[in-house]
Amino acid sequence: MKARSFRYLIGEGFKGAWANRLMSLASVGVLVACMVIIGLALLISQNVSRALGKLEQQNVVMVYMKDYSWALYGDEVEKVAEGGDENGIKPDSYVIHNEEEAKALCDKIAALDNVESVEYISGEEGLESIKKNMLEGQEQYFAFLDEEFGNPLSASAKVTMKDMGAFTKTVEKIKAIDGVESIKAQNDLAERINSVKRGVLIAGIWIISILMIISLVVVSNTIRITMYSRKLEISIMKAVGATDAFVRIPFVVEGVLIGVVSAIIAEGLLYFCYRVATETISQTLGTTDIVRYSEMAFYLLGVFLVIGVLAGAIGSFIMIGKYLRREGSEFSAI
Repeated sequence: MKARSFRYLIGEGFKGAWANRLMSLASVGVLVACMVIIGLALLISQNVSRALGKLEQQNVVMVYMKDYSWALYGDEVEKVAEGGDENGIKPDSYVIHNEEEAKALCDKIAALDNVESVEYISGEEGLESIKKNMLEGQEQYFAFLDEEFGNPLSASAKVTMKDMGAFTKTVEKIKAIDGVESIKAQNDLAERINSVKRGVLIAGIWIISILMIISLVVVSNTIRITMYSRKLEISIMKAVGATDAFVRIPFVVEGVLIGVVSAIIAEGLLYFCYRVATETISQTLGTTDIVRYSEMAFYLLGVFLVIGVLAGAIGSFIMIGKYLRREGSEFSAI
């Protein structure tokens, strides 16, 4: 196709959009509304993901080890008189004998795929943490834990996971490591986090799918009106030998133009709406842990342009194609 012909077809597309500007304006309005809703859904999804990410970091797993305290105060190890110490505990009755072995166990846990971080906590540190979290004056309840009775708490590891979707599998892998006595985990919280993630994902897919269909219908109806208003012109073009592609291009350009204009307007409108909403939330709840629009601006603009161009191009291409196939016989009658 010659450059002159291409410029002519592009110009015809712009003329078509201007000639039917009221319908084009209505299409832009509907497309903008659809894009703004899609943008809000994406922003909400990002904020939910960030909030869940913070929640996941708080949902730690406590791993307790088979050390001397476990053997002494637990019921799983049999106390013996021969071969044991003054408390009847033999060295081979437990796995973790010193801090080096405990930290080595932490390193094994940290090597697992889904583990974000591992923090070693000695029995003494665990006991001090419990005392700090108690109400004032209740520390006296632990006064009996002197040198005579000792500390009943085993060494432990605080484990943070990367993906809560693999929570159960990771817990099973940790349990399989030699030296792990028990695991304290909030399984219900992990399941709720995964349920929320799945719900947000499914809702987002449905919203985007429905609005994409609406966008296609709106653009198709706009192109249909333009097409019928230029029915005689199309007939003349076909009569002098114009190809279907030559006839289609102006309508595709018109649809794409509507989509691009809608994307630009939607970007500006969404920025204003989101800014007002985030400022209100920050002032009301006193939180600043919200996804900034600048973090998503270019991504959203790209999404809007893709939606606009696809809706415009596909809608117009389908509509003019149906017209050329079903009513092409009218060309010869004119």
